Amino acid sequence: PVAYAYDDIFLAHDLPSHPENAGRLVAIMSTLAESGLAAKMLRLDVIPADRATLERVHTPRYLDWLRAQSNRPTHLVDRDTYVSPGSYEAALSAVGAAIRCARAVLSGEAGSAVALVRPPGHHARPDQAMGFCLLNNIAGAAAWALAKGGLDRVLIFDFDAHHGNGTQEIFANDPRVLYVSVHQYDWSFFPGTGSSAERGTGPGQGYTINVPLPPGSGDDSYLAVVDTILRPQAIRFRPQLILVSAGYDPHWREPLTSLNVTLSGLTTITQRLVALAEELCQGRIAFFLEGGYDREVLSLSVVNLVLVLLGQSHLAQDPIGPPPVPPRDDLESIEELARVLDAR
Repeated sequence: PVAYAYDDIFLAHDLPSHPENAGRLVAIMSTLAESGLAAKMLRLDVIPADRATLERVHTPRYLDWLRAQSNRPTHLVDRDTYVSPGSYEAALSAVGAAIRCARAVLSGEAGSAVALVRPPGHHARPDQAMGFCLLNNIAGAAAWALAKGGLDRVLIFDFDAHHGNGTQEIFANDPRVLYVSVHQYDWSFFPGTGSSAERGTGPGQGYTINVPLPPGSGDDSYLAVVDTILRPQAIRFRPQLILVSAGYDPHWREPLTSLNVTLSGLTTITQRLVALAEELCQGRIAFFLEGGYDREVLSLSVVNLVLVLLGQSHLAQDPIGPPPVPPRDDLESIEELARVLDAR
């Protein structure tokens, strides 16, 4: 079966006026229920991550700080990241749900899995909350798979419009994790990291691959990244598990980004990722919710994701259609980066 992990505790982290609020997940779960898809999936139990698990990816001092912040009324801890009284427990459970999805896929309990969690995680650094993120969910799952799941190689693909700087930092020195990110990139776009020159450090040199895209990039750019960069690098790496930071803010209607990806394009990306997992690691793949702040786009994207995982991709829809302005795809730059990577 296709599994999903969700718990109402994720709604306890909330600031209604903030783009990343509980309404995002409410919209997703309502749409999955109304479509009948939730009933076709295996719901996984969610157990909060314990301290030892969290310390694989975060410092003890940071974890103590975050818990203390959750004992205060809702407040901003930087210009765009908040903590509310329910945030610490929600974040612990989000990491726990991420690990549960990885465990279900590795054990054969599920063929694939989706972690419908918040707060999101890929900006969370080892010692800092950042970019709406408190704890790094996908990093926690990858670290668990390496420490407890018996794996030696995990591929993380991040297609959120924002660079997953936290995930990159956590695994920058680790050759057991191949981190590949495609994201919008210019001098003013958050978080300001993710240039193609960032390749990892020490033993992890070459195991970080960033594909920065200019504003206006659309489906053709994203699919070129999957086909010409991700796939050959994955074949070379031979992952035993594929984990995906699934942020749906590359869509053209998203309020916080300037990309031109469509729902159809996002569905095709999912199809190719599933096919890659089937080719390389017995279909072992799990998706982890990151960004996406237009609720209709977000809900439809998750519905299409589930349809692909259920083998019903022919039912995926794109009622929103193409962007009003044609995408500006720079495929030559992507092909050049692919040649550079292949030469190494």
